[in-house]
Amino acid sequence: MVDLAAGASSRIPLGQLAGLVESLLFVAPDPVQLTALADALEEPLERIEEALAHLADLQHDRGVQVQRARDRVQLVSSPEAAPYIERFLGLDLVVKLSPAALETLAIIAYRQPVTRAQIDEWRGVNSDGVLRTLLHRGLVEQGERLEQAGRPFHYHTTFDFLQHFGLQSLDDLPPLMDDSETNQTEEETPVNGEPLEEISENLT
Repeated sequence: MVDLAAGASSRIPLGQLAGLVESLLFVAPDPVQLTALADALEEPLERIEEALAHLADLQHDRGVQVQRARDRVQLVSSPEAAPYIERFLGLDLVVKLSPAALETLAIIAYRQPVTRAQIDEWRGVNSDGVLRTLLHRGLVEQGERLEQAGRPFHYHTTFDFLQHFGLQSLDDLPPLMDDSETNQTEEETPVNGEPLEEISENLT
């Protein structure tokens, strides 16, 4: 048990700190800001980062894992457990996406934050309907408005996106090919040198 009376000067051992972080994430109803964890545990952000990394190492063969999006984290079931959870709860956890939705989602995932105009330009078609579908399914969300003409929204992926594709963070996305690995022209390779079809396949 942590002696809170000892004050913030008493350094909590890393293993114990990781366990405390896991406990807070377990009881949290929503994704938690890293600063909120630091405040609750009276530890600097650097220590919280260390605890999360330690916790991730411990969770390789467990049924839960830490999932991270930018400066928020949450505790979720492992991707391997999904079919068993689905059967146990009688749910259909699989979200089926159209090729257009996958293409749009891939652009957002690899280039976020992006605006709708940027997505339209890369796809060559209007993406309003597809974006509405992805927003409705909780796979993407609107960020802040840009201070420019029209004040467009930024779009980025959500925790549900990570969960759907079995990722712990965006760092787990499959790498894109670099320019030396493709013979496509610049017009055919609008996202980091890789054709949209290839990017979409990375998410399937």
